[in-house]
Amino acid sequence: MKIKIYLEPSDEGGYTVIVPSLPGCISEGETKDEAIKNINEAIELYLEPVEDDVLAVSNAKEYFNYLGMQN
Repeated sequence: MKIKIYLEPSDEGGYTVIVPSLPGCISEGETKDEAIKNINEAIELYLEPVEDDVLAVSNAKEYFNYLGMQN
């Protein structure tokens, strides 16, 4: 999955990174590399509850049929 991020210098030094498609998903780092590493972790944590919800569905075929999707 590709997710667009915005990396900008922080007024206090270092860098701030935001993910426009994931409201509230923000991170920082002293360097660009650190900021990108930190936002990757933040994205994983942000999306983890969604992944858990999908895995909790006991029968995916029934779930997707309920949503109106056909195989």
